[in-house]
This record gives sequence, structure tokens and C-alpha cells, in this order.
Amino acid sequence: MRGLIERIERAGYPPFHTLAPHEARAAYAQSAGVLDVRPAPLPRETALEISTRDGARLPARLYAPEADAALPVLLYFHGGGFTIGSVATHEPLCRTLAHGAGCAVVSVDYRLAPDAKFPTAVHDAWDSLQWLRAQAAALGLDAARIAVGGDSAGGTLSAVTAIAARDAGQTLALQLLFYPGCAGHQDTPSHHSFAHGYLLDEPQISYFFGHYLRDARDRDDWRFAPLDGRDADGQTRDLEGVAPAWVGLAECDPLTDEGIAYADRLRLAGVPVDLEIYAGVVHGFIQFGRAIPEALKAHHDAARALRRAFSGEA
Repeated sequence: MRGLIERIERAGYPPFHTLAPHEARAAYAQSAGVLDVRPAPLPRETALEISTRDGARLPARLYAPEADAALPVLLYFHGGGFTIGSVATHEPLCRTLAHGAGCAVVSVDYRLAPDAKFPTAVHDAWDSLQWLRAQAAALGLDAARIAVGGDSAGGTLSAVTAIAARDAGQTLALQLLFYPGCAGHQDTPSHHSFAHGYLLDEPQISYFFGHYLRDARDRDDWRFAPLDGRDADGQTRDLEGVAPAWVGLAECDPLTDEGIAYADRLRLAGVPVDLEIYAGVVHGFIQFGRAIPEALKAHHDAARALRRAFSGEA
């Protein structure tokens, strides 16, 4: 991992926080697949459009390892600090999960900042789940076996969507969270220990959140910070009854401590949690499968968690 970081630094790419958002998106799109695994061939791939509450149409893509089966489905939200990333940048990962878990994956291009400020992405994630439930049968999918998942910002959206689903009385098989952002303020020890030199630097985090949040008050909203954010009544959200969770964290990541804390809060609420911390790797490592063996292990572990959840195993 250290050697990979050194090679990236020597390449001299400008940090995202020095670029305009559209430039950062283009730079990320160009580099995202360089170290990723080769996309698994799948017999079914379908372009979709998801309707939202305000009339927007979100591009999405369905990946499935079987053409004619009522498969369980993972609704996936990509990472990128709510500002960069897309279905395309996370295609190899989604294909890998579909192949390994034997499930369909629907990957969503939710709207990005700064054009779409908080809580637009939260609304898009929830609306995507409702659309998928309504359209599952027509798509040949099993509406009774739906999981939500994502990495980084997408992990945040998944955690928040799982809470909202519990509130609405909707059952989810699993919430699959790769190094999710969970806290409203970046003040944990891991944020200080890994603030510089570990790919996801503090200036980059501030850059993303500066584009996404409307003002400082949004940091204390549970829809941004499911760990310690507050609802309209000023209370942290009770997590009892939310979907079981698989949480995969990187050891050398500013977000590690808040991910552990969120897993602990889920466990204290009686939610089954499988927590994996991958040693010696940094934020974003799951897209480095050609260079980092731990990425392949994380893919395998996440796929196994999905298989077990969809089969009803404890």
C-alpha cells in the first residue's frame, strides 16, 4: 500500500481539492479503473431510469449473473464525497459483487454536489429504493430480498436509507457499508492520525463537504451523520430494528473510528453486525484489486455476506 501511494504521488496528479468539481469528476473518471479488477462478464446488463419525487430521472444500471431468474438485488450507491463518482467508476466493483454474490446489482447515479446540495442525494437514495420495490417484478427481481450498499459517501446514503426503511416498516436483507462516513464532525483520532498522506486527505474531505452541505447546521443532521446527528426533535436516531449490517473498513483511513463507532451503536441496539477492518490499507482500497490483495478479500467477504443475508442465514 505504501508503494502504491508513493507511485501515485510521483505521478503528480493534482489533488481533487485544487480542481473545480467538474474537473475533479473528470479526473476521477479517468483514473478510477486503472487499478481495479477487470469487470466480470455477466449475461445481463440493462440501462435504467429511476423517477424521483421532484421529477428528475436518475440514470442507473442493472447487472445480473443470470438472465432468467427472480434474483435478490443489491441497490448500490457509489462513493465520491457526494461530489464525484458515477455508475461508470464503480462498474467493476458492482459486477464483481453481482458475480460473487449471485445477485443482481442496481447501481444509481444519484445527483451530485454542488449542483445538488444536501439532502438531495438522501432523497435520491430513498426514491431509488421505492422505485426498485415497485419495479422489481417487472425487472425479474425479488422485491422481498433487497439490500442496500455503498462505499464512503455511498455507505452514508445506505446507512441513512436503512434507517428510513425501518421507520417506514420496510424490511431490508442487509446494509453493506464500505468505509461509510457516519459522523458530523471530523474530530476522531483517526481523522487526526490519517489527515495527510493516505489518499483521502483532510483538505479533500473539507472540499467535498463544502460543496455538499448547505451550511454548518447540516453537519448535525442525522441524514448526513447517522452516528451522532440529530432529528427534528433534537434526538440521535434510535437504531433498533434496522437491517443487519456488514461493515468493511480500512485501517489507515480518516473514517475508521466513526465506522467502528457506528458498528458499536448498531450492536448496542441489537442489530447483527459483521465488522471487518482490513489491515494496512487506505480509503478507496476496494478499487485497487489489481495491486492490493486485501481488495480481493474485501470483495469476497462482502459477496459472502450478501449470499448469507439473501439466503436467510444468521
